[in-house]
Amino acid sequence: MQPTATVLVYSDDANTREQVRLATGRRPAGDVPEVRFVECATLPAVLRELDKGGIDVCVLDGEAAPAGGMGVCRQIKDEVFQAPPVLLLIGRPQDAWLATWSRAEAAVTLPVEPVEFASALASLLRSRDALSA
Repeated sequence: MQPTATVLVYSDDANTREQVRLATGRRPAGDVPEVRFVECATLPAVLRELDKGGIDVCVLDGEAAPAGGMGVCRQIKDEVFQAPPVLLLIGRPQDAWLATWSRAEAAVTLPVEPVEFASALASLLRSRDALSA
């Protein structure tokens, strides 16, 4: 059986979650595992899923409301033991400094550009695999 990676996708917008799924496909790159998605539309749902464990990467929508992905990222980095790496979806390239403030490992702009997104996600999955090896 092939290994899978679990990616948590947080956005209050179902269209944004769909963009992430479509940009990823079954796997974002040939050298990383297939992806299984856990979708969350609220902060409490994100925290419940992280408490369960098994999340390899989080994709957080910086434009989500009422809890934006940048604040959620900072919160999970502070509160979740060995928090998974975070790919932050930001509204404008100028917001990259906010991604740094939130302690996200990577950021891409919305709307999701499939090649850029898949490359960033694959990179985080590779780094996660390297840490667990």
